[in-house]
Amino acid sequence: MDTASAAIATTPTRTESPPLAPWATLARQAVDYWVDAGQRSLLFLDVLRQRGNDHFRYMDEAWPNVLSFPYELVTDGRTLARPVNYCLVRILPPDGRPTNPRLRPFVVFDPRAGHGPGIGGMKHDSEIGVALAEGHPCYFVGFLPQPVPGQTVEDVCRAEATFVETVAGLHPEADGKPSLIGNCQAGWQVMMMAATRPDLTGPIVLAGSPLSYWAGVHAKNPLRYLGGLLGGTWLTTLSGDLGNGIFDGAALIANFESMNPANTLWKKNYAVYSRVDTEGPRFLEFERWWGSPILLNAGEMQYIADELFLGNRLTRGGIALSDGTKVDLRAIKSPIVVFCSWGDDITPPQQALDWILDLYDSDAELAAGGQTIVYSLHPSIGHLGIFVSAKVAAKEHDEFTRTMDLIDVLPPGLYEAVFTEKTGVAHAELVSGHYLTRFERRCLDDIRALGGNDARDDRRFATVARVSALNRDLYGRTLRPVVKRMATDQGAEWLRRMHPNRLRFEIFSDKNPMMLPVAGLANVVRAHRRPVADDNPFLKAQETMSDGIVEMLDTWRDLRDLATETFFLTFYGSALLQAAVGVNASTRDRPVLADLEDAEVGANRLRQGGIPAAVVRGLLYVLQADAHAGADERRFAVLRALRDQAPAQARLTLAQFKALVREQSALLHRDTAAAMAALSDLLPADPEARARAADALRQVVEAGEAPGPDVTARLDKVTALFQAVPPPAAPKPRRRTSAIA
Repeated sequence: MDTASAAIATTPTRTESPPLAPWATLARQAVDYWVDAGQRSLLFLDVLRQRGNDHFRYMDEAWPNVLSFPYELVTDGRTLARPVNYCLVRILPPDGRPTNPRLRPFVVFDPRAGHGPGIGGMKHDSEIGVALAEGHPCYFVGFLPQPVPGQTVEDVCRAEATFVETVAGLHPEADGKPSLIGNCQAGWQVMMMAATRPDLTGPIVLAGSPLSYWAGVHAKNPLRYLGGLLGGTWLTTLSGDLGNGIFDGAALIANFESMNPANTLWKKNYAVYSRVDTEGPRFLEFERWWGSPILLNAGEMQYIADELFLGNRLTRGGIALSDGTKVDLRAIKSPIVVFCSWGDDITPPQQALDWILDLYDSDAELAAGGQTIVYSLHPSIGHLGIFVSAKVAAKEHDEFTRTMDLIDVLPPGLYEAVFTEKTGVAHAELVSGHYLTRFERRCLDDIRALGGNDARDDRRFATVARVSALNRDLYGRTLRPVVKRMATDQGAEWLRRMHPNRLRFEIFSDKNPMMLPVAGLANVVRAHRRPVADDNPFLKAQETMSDGIVEMLDTWRDLRDLATETFFLTFYGSALLQAAVGVNASTRDRPVLADLEDAEVGANRLRQGGIPAAVVRGLLYVLQADAHAGADERRFAVLRALRDQAPAQARLTLAQFKALVREQSALLHRDTAAAMAALSDLLPADPEARARAADALRQVVEAGEAPGPDVTARLDKVTALFQAVPPPAAPKPRRRTSAIA
């Protein structure tokens, strides 16, 4: 036997460990799970501690906000003649990517609905981010946590008008007025401002903004019943009195959180606990905004609750400024873009869109009023996702930004924005982004088809408004003098600190001595982390238990909402109660507003405008053959290219082109036959110029989808009119003169 063989023979054979008995395997898995669960519990406690510390650091800043972009102050609202706690800042563009002074500026308005400022620019993939990426100058309107004593909603409207004036003045070369984006609560505020100063604004984007507060459908949207359940807004008055003239935004946040108890009480925290190694930073970033309530003047909150939440008076013409000016939303002539979602339980599509039905009885009335409204319905995104979802920013907000000039020149009417991946579409080279954007014609019946209130529902909500006024008056005559006499600044501050949405920060922060050891222990755990295997049966049992808790809380929520709606519909639907408060069966509050502006254009304009007017009139006439044609960004791209090819002195600005489109649309709307009969008179006698105009028209029409037979027939008819050279005008007879002359 050689040496190697001898070595092998003398080496003891290694035997595998015998498999553990099932009970031993289960015991080891139990130990692994409990070690992991204990470590996760301590790390989760440390995340809560960090959240509390973040809150106090955040609130100590001069202007706490969650903007992720550098900025510089432009106007401090506290320096205005009627000071407010709002401010206008300019978002600084990235290094090496300056903004284009020829592009219209964008102004993002932040919602003051209980949370702090910055949600519209919390991420780089956001409304601000996409505007900057396209080269637009970008501004942001935010606010401070503390209101200026005595400031009102009207003061804020005037301040926002000043901000928009300032932005416009800083960009005199811009081809178009500033585009305004109002997120959630900021949307109705911007609409109020635009209604009183329609000369200032470019297109307005309402992102998740409620304007019709009574609207909704049965078995959904329970938040709209809350005012009736509480007997009206007298509790708002009581809260303001207990706050010694200050309303705590934490109460508004609590209302939002109560809508989804499973998420508030369990899912949100469980997500951090179960994935504590990776979920902490995202949780802390969101909580810095969501969990830092701001304050409002009691008068501001009372106005919002009475005039909007319960009164629903904004879209019904019932709001007037202190100087007597009526807030008439039909005075807005800038296009309005409504972006809402079926997944939004705070601002459902009905509350975002039914204000259109409040203002207009027919499609002809909407068009005659010179109003352009575009809406987009997302199938699933939640309320906050409208502002902070990167997917929404990369699609809807990006496409709205890219096509804002097209939106600005749309003829009056109702449209739906339709986004299609450009892969495979015709003339894809004319599409600027990843999606082809079309604005298809819609009618008011399309809004009605989404569901909403009937006459009985409207009477119920009108009854709530009357009962609220009675209860508020009763409180004012009985308890209010006592409450106001007892209220003090110290007591109000103590009540705010004891609110659960604030108390949790003090309990789980370094302000609590019992939390001081947590940071050190958490560091030790991170150094010796032992996460459990994914197939551990105890981990699976944990997930099953969590699912059961969520299901239980969801069931409780559904039963609560059903009971709330049943009570509301029964109590406020009582004919006896309605009669007692003066709501009768015929009550239907239509807006009592000024007469619509006369949008008709005189007959003398039929033959004025030259080739641009002829091309626009012909284009509008041709596309009328397709009931849903609307507008297409590919056609607009061709129009822009044709404009750029024209001599500089003959080019129309965007504002001039918009006025031309509206004028030609009004002429066609007034008398199509007369407008088309005069079409040839707009063109010069030069055959080559007429042929070029006909070719331009055909290029624009054919840049979209392949035209159908009706569109083709009209296109052939119009191009024939363009190309037909008129006969020379007969010479005028010479007038005889006397020999003496």
